[in-house]
Amino acid sequence: MLKQRTIQKAVKTIGVGVHSGHRVELTLRPAEANTGIVFHRIDTPQVIDFPALAEKVGNTRMASVLVNGEHRVSTVEHLMSALAGLGIDNIHIDLTGEEVPIMDGSAATFVYLLRSAGIEEQDAPKRFIRVKKTIEVIEGEGDNIKWARLEPHPGFSLAFSIDFKHPAIASTANFAEVDFAKDSFIRDISRARTFGFAQEVELLRSAGLGRGGNLDNVIVLDEYRILNEDGLRYEDEFVKHKILDAIGDLYLAGKPLLAKYVACKSGHDLNNKLVRALLAQPDAYEVVTYESEKAKADVFNRDWQLA
Repeated sequence: MLKQRTIQKAVKTIGVGVHSGHRVELTLRPAEANTGIVFHRIDTPQVIDFPALAEKVGNTRMASVLVNGEHRVSTVEHLMSALAGLGIDNIHIDLTGEEVPIMDGSAATFVYLLRSAGIEEQDAPKRFIRVKKTIEVIEGEGDNIKWARLEPHPGFSLAFSIDFKHPAIASTANFAEVDFAKDSFIRDISRARTFGFAQEVELLRSAGLGRGGNLDNVIVLDEYRILNEDGLRYEDEFVKHKILDAIGDLYLAGKPLLAKYVACKSGHDLNNKLVRALLAQPDAYEVVTYESEKAKADVFNRDWQLA
């Protein structure tokens, strides 16, 4: 039987929010089977819970933001991507502020924290959302069209196309595809960093965004080149970061997907709309478990194996 997973012990880290610029402490704690992924604001007079679900996303400008009344938890996508990549089903995430810390701009730090906490199987079957028919969302037209699609697939794979009119990005791959039956989240995706443009910094900061961004946690580009002295971690790091984001956004479905995700110029907003569109059509999916150990070869790669 494929089992649900949590972590063995609590671990902590401290960082800043890429948009708020505020210092925040993050604690990851084990959770019982069937709890799901739950964020908690512990800096408020009473602890406020934020289940990591697409229906709880209330803002998608530059990040996926969970809301509960007037309160929020922002920029959950990188941590959600790490949880998906390591197959974590149940976990409590405590925050002393409104934004998940950006760390190095990728999912790598969160992967390190989760692995250092230890991963533990639980006595409950792991549940998947198996896509039964194609779901697609489209916005814009002509050169401005962007779209995202989920197709039936026995495992989990993603294919993404980008189209940025910037010489440094255009000189790298504008398409990437990963299939987690054979590819490694840790090796191939987790280290891909977020990126931004120097000329947009003042505009973003005037809107309350990007206040914690710097060359240590963002790939920064001027009009012609990458400003980070160490360059890129992957030759196709830009498009791979979009895949990293999509993995996190899709995990807000509440369970791992068995599907093929294909997208062109998608972002947090379109990804959220895609998950909501899927869940709004009960005949488009089913929740399944796997009793046979053979299923590991179909839906698990080595990143999901217990250390």
